[in-house]
Amino acid sequence: MADHRPYPTLDALLAACDEAAYDLGPDDLTEALATESLPALPQDAYGAAHMALNAAHAAYEARFGHAFVICLSAVPPGESLDHVLTGIRSRLTNDPEDERVVAAEELRRLAKERLARLLQGIAA
Repeated sequence: MADHRPYPTLDALLAACDEAAYDLGPDDLTEALATESLPALPQDAYGAAHMALNAAHAAYEARFGHAFVICLSAVPPGESLDHVLTGIRSRLTNDPEDERVVAAEELRRLAKERLARLLQGIAA
């Protein structure tokens, strides 16, 4: 992506981000997933929520060998815990190869969200 700078618009940059994400090979995806961590719980989350999330995440990591990734950009903050728990539990049933596809898509969405947020901070 850096080789093609500057990008004329944010949309052009995000499209390039999409294209780069789709070109990730298995080793690239493994490397990218290794740097991810579980989404943070809301400050007011109760102890049982922490335990449930930690247990679900441990099961996910044991099954797939990497952190659970999920993009929460369209999820209201009050629903993020339920969304993450539901996501982990449902994706635990995936075949490992199918889950790599889902994780890659979530990682792509996260990258676009982070890039857009970073650029909005620079423009502010």
